[in-house]
Amino acid sequence: MTNTAPLDNTIDLIGNTPLVLLKGPSDAAGCAIYGKCEFANPGASVKDRAALGIIRDAEARGDLKPGGTVVEGTAGNTGIGIALVANALGYKTVIVMPDNQSREKMDTLRALGARLVLVPPTKFSNAGHFVHTSRRLAEETEGAIWANQFDNTANRKVHIESTAAELWEQMDGRISGFTCAAGTGGTIAGVGMGLKERDESVTIALTDPHGAALYNYYANGELRAEGSSVAEGIGQGRITANLDGAPIDTQFRISDEEGLEWVAQLLREEGLCLGLSSGINVAGAVALGKRLGKDARVATILCDTGFRYLSTLYNARWLKEKGLPAFDWLAVD
Repeated sequence: MTNTAPLDNTIDLIGNTPLVLLKGPSDAAGCAIYGKCEFANPGASVKDRAALGIIRDAEARGDLKPGGTVVEGTAGNTGIGIALVANALGYKTVIVMPDNQSREKMDTLRALGARLVLVPPTKFSNAGHFVHTSRRLAEETEGAIWANQFDNTANRKVHIESTAAELWEQMDGRISGFTCAAGTGGTIAGVGMGLKERDESVTIALTDPHGAALYNYYANGELRAEGSSVAEGIGQGRITANLDGAPIDTQFRISDEEGLEWVAQLLREEGLCLGLSSGINVAGAVALGKRLGKDARVATILCDTGFRYLSTLYNARWLKEKGLPAFDWLAVD
């Protein structure tokens, strides 16, 4: 057994997540497919990294002072990460979230002590959008900063410095391709930049859900959305500051149905309980692996735990209402 030295601070639990070979996806792709287990972070998602990077950056700039408040608009996971980091560092948290996100995320944020503000989901151009609402709340709250995860490049910087570096070390510098979906764009841009710094030949692929506009942007130069997705936290209709300059070499569009197939297979056959964004990422990794060939080594992000979606993805009635197939082991009540 490997001995691991004790950590000096709970904040240090963020990052250094395991990387695992995914057998089913590897068999399907005909090459090695690896998943970065971001559900192993304290807040059970990749967004813990962005939360820590943004808060540390605000402290370094002198914008966030002792006893201050962090305000953010989020689909949930970034808010959970911010609440945990803020608790550990002595800050308060206000989270603005669309009211169509999973009940588990809402309950978790409240349990963590965050003040939760729910708003109706709407287009980014609408002043009531959760991002704009969070900005206004930050401006109105004394001692508060706005995390601004979409356009705060401290987000992608933390992935350049941590996630990409970890992947490079874990794969012994032998990585053919990396892919994931984009929400803020911080993960794919940061990991892409960090890997390209080490090896320009690494293929960086966007895996986009239906309903997002980035697939058409990178394929055809036009921000145009098609279809829809129930996936939370991914899918983007604009080029955020984090996405600006992202080294995207190719792109895939993945349906909810295909993503759910991988969610089901990974749970049933490999014991991994994941969210839909992870399933979509894995489907993209399989597509990239097939394109790169049998000797390829492809990595992707396993974004968060499926336990955050028991009322949605793992609920047969909810899936039926969305026109999606339920996992065959779920009872329809």
